[in-house]
Amino acid sequence: MKILMVCLGNICRSPLAEGILRSKVEKTGLDWVIDSAGTLGRNEGCAPHKFSQKIAKQFDLDISQQKCRYFTKEDMKNFDKIYVMDDENYLDVKRISGNYFDSGKVDLILNELYPGEDRIIPDPWYGGEDGFHKVYEILDKACDAIIRKYAPTMHSI
Repeated sequence: MKILMVCLGNICRSPLAEGILRSKVEKTGLDWVIDSAGTLGRNEGCAPHKFSQKIAKQFDLDISQQKCRYFTKEDMKNFDKIYVMDDENYLDVKRISGNYFDSGKVDLILNELYPGEDRIIPDPWYGGEDGFHKVYEILDKACDAIIRKYAPTMHSI
């Protein structure tokens, strides 16, 4: 299983989602590939936002080595599932993917918790540290749901 987390800049939400899901995958012994990307290329090569790193560290996750990267149409071919954080990310993934777009692979991550409701993960970029805490809590629950969905024999989550 190969899962890609996508947000706008690959600096706040998707690096947290990648770190959270990767940690859960490692703890359960699953052989999955987890990555993240952004639909806006201006942060390429940068580390995640300082508050994303700080919140992750509080939960014993080190995401400091992650590097922001741009979503490419090849990602559509290379990943089994692509989770986006909001509807703008969904439309950007569709636009960038062009004729590679596969709607069966792409979904809002919160549809794993609230099927069909198309809820979004708020972007904490313009807020303070508290917004990053809230995003972490929401993503943690969504990542639990992903593990339960795609590895249903894993009862420890």
